[in-house]
Amino acid sequence: MRLSTKQDVDAPLAQVWAIVADFDGWERAALRRGADVSRDDSHRQATVGTDWRLGFLYRGKPRKMQVQLTRLEQPQHIGLHFHSAALEGEAHIELIEMAARRTRLHVITEMKPLNLGARLYLQSLRFARNRVERKYHDRIAAFAHEIEQRARSPRR
Repeated sequence: MRLSTKQDVDAPLAQVWAIVADFDGWERAALRRGADVSRDDSHRQATVGTDWRLGFLYRGKPRKMQVQLTRLEQPQHIGLHFHSAALEGEAHIELIEMAARRTRLHVITEMKPLNLGARLYLQSLRFARNRVERKYHDRIAAFAHEIEQRARSPRR
């Protein structure tokens, strides 16, 4: 299943990149939401090949996922590969400078099932495709709005 959306952000490309590529911030956000996060490398900063192991509850069951940074081209592209017992997929984030203070955020997520349960789950999402795409779009729009707010606020 492939989901894709584009959002325009009222912030310069450099500021949007700094927020989107803040992997330490993403780790802290996941921890605040109750996930277990561990980085499987010795690098101080995330680089291509950096792995994260995630543990979280989804639909009342504990899940485990491994996420690997596969592409990091500053200031435009981030690629992630994720793998769990049931699903595997890719997420791509592309930033396009539209004007000096306007950036387009293009996010693509592709998922493939690895077992029958995941195949049935993705099939049910396909039946509700319009609702799923709307929720995906709304979540990315909320993230774009959050980026705008963070870009406007003074640095801490």
